[in-house]
Amino acid sequence: MEAATIAYQELLQVADAVAREKGIERETVVEAMEQAIQHAAKRKYGHEHDIRAAIDRDSGNISLQRFVEVVDEVENPSTQVEVEEARVQNPYAQVGDFISEDLPPVEFGRINAQTAKQVIVQKVRDAERARQYEEYKDRVGEIINGLVKRPEHGNWIIDLGKAEAMLRRDDCLPREILRRGDRVRAYIYDVRKEPRGPQVFISRSHPQFMAKLFAQEVPEIYDGIIEIKAVARDPGSRAKIAVMSNDYAIDPVGACVGMRGSRVQAVVNELGGEKIDIIPWSQDTATFVVNALQPAEVTKVVMDEDDRRMEVVVPDDQLSLAIGRRGQNVRLASQLVGWNIDIMTESDESERRIQQMKMRSEHFMESLDVDDVLARLLVTEGFTEVDEVAYVATEELAGIGGLDEAIAQELQNRALAYVEERDRQMDAKRRELGVDDALADIEALTPSMLVQLGEKGIKTLDDLADLAGDELIEDYLKGSYLSLDEANAIIMAARAHWFPDEATAGEADESQGEAAEEVAS
Repeated sequence: MEAATIAYQELLQVADAVAREKGIERETVVEAMEQAIQHAAKRKYGHEHDIRAAIDRDSGNISLQRFVEVVDEVENPSTQVEVEEARVQNPYAQVGDFISEDLPPVEFGRINAQTAKQVIVQKVRDAERARQYEEYKDRVGEIINGLVKRPEHGNWIIDLGKAEAMLRRDDCLPREILRRGDRVRAYIYDVRKEPRGPQVFISRSHPQFMAKLFAQEVPEIYDGIIEIKAVARDPGSRAKIAVMSNDYAIDPVGACVGMRGSRVQAVVNELGGEKIDIIPWSQDTATFVVNALQPAEVTKVVMDEDDRRMEVVVPDDQLSLAIGRRGQNVRLASQLVGWNIDIMTESDESERRIQQMKMRSEHFMESLDVDDVLARLLVTEGFTEVDEVAYVATEELAGIGGLDEAIAQELQNRALAYVEERDRQMDAKRRELGVDDALADIEALTPSMLVQLGEKGIKTLDDLADLAGDELIEDYLKGSYLSLDEANAIIMAARAHWFPDEATAGEADESQGEAAEEVAS
């Protein structure tokens, strides 16, 4: 009996040692041992039985019991017993009760011991992963230090002390060589529950890794005086970081560079010699993109806010510098600003402008029946469409150099005639396409827009009402220059017939208000 007691106490001591080593609760280890004993007992007595094992948390004594449920009619003899038979053992037994029967302890042979070990190891491993998840789930966005432990399918397992992290091949710096035992710093970008393997995912190529390194090297960033507004990286090669200062007395770029470049050099060394451009951030997007394209000079920026695209014009001799090797400079600038950037030279831009003038001039010559000189004059003054000529004030048109009021009036008459004929043709085409008149009653939709919609299958108010504003602009009326607010207003006008009662109620409220005003007067 004394020997058994000693063995039981050793069982608890083992549980305590495992719990301390793995950093998990002692109760979790004891429960794993209970499941291992229970599993071994089922192998001996049969898996069909309901056998449960319990370890006393103070003495370490093990109890093994078989449970059967009291029922009216037995369907499974292994786990059920009839109520009459159960009352022989317990006179107070009722249907739904459980009766237990003590079983002798299990002798652990080689197979049972191995199985028990596997159960305990698996349960301890699961508990360890759960502890790791709870410990690191709130540390996403931090930089951690670890030791390279072992390679795994081209990736690296990093020992963090009480946990392991995964450093994927794509998250390493290019041409970076790691060896077992190397100390590495990395950025925690994700912590999630995985069925197996590490749950902490770290990166050395993530843009925020560089930002966090600067925060460690530059006290002004840590204190919030300087903010990092955007980061773009081509890991191992080049990076751009945009910074701003909340204190006008502090230069954000100079503070990040440090005395003789000491601060930025520390980050460069950690990133394997990655070249870093530190750029002053600007609230004005055009100014920001000019800064982002440094060291190239920019002479002109044309922005398309709807598509978040901009055309940047540079001197002819600056083109290769602006684009960079394999497009690296403009690609990083585009990531930094968050806009698509198209680079063109001054000569390309001039040639395109000449081509646009030629096309618009030919359009005016054909539609207004005017000569080349007058057509070019209209284009030079900023007119791009015949509609603009048709509906501009006559006085403004007459104010163009070389035109008198009579010529201006004649131009407008021709423009109006062209617009009316074009709209008549578009309206006829709209009817051929089967676009409802109700759709044509929406004032904001021009005849050409109605034809565009009809060609893409939008022919009724319900068809149009089912669309979203951005969908209408991007997929159905591309090139119409509608704003999102205008598109949303068109959609709401198409949906108005869905709520006739609300419209009627609104008219009734308005009528009652007018009647009340009359009585009051």
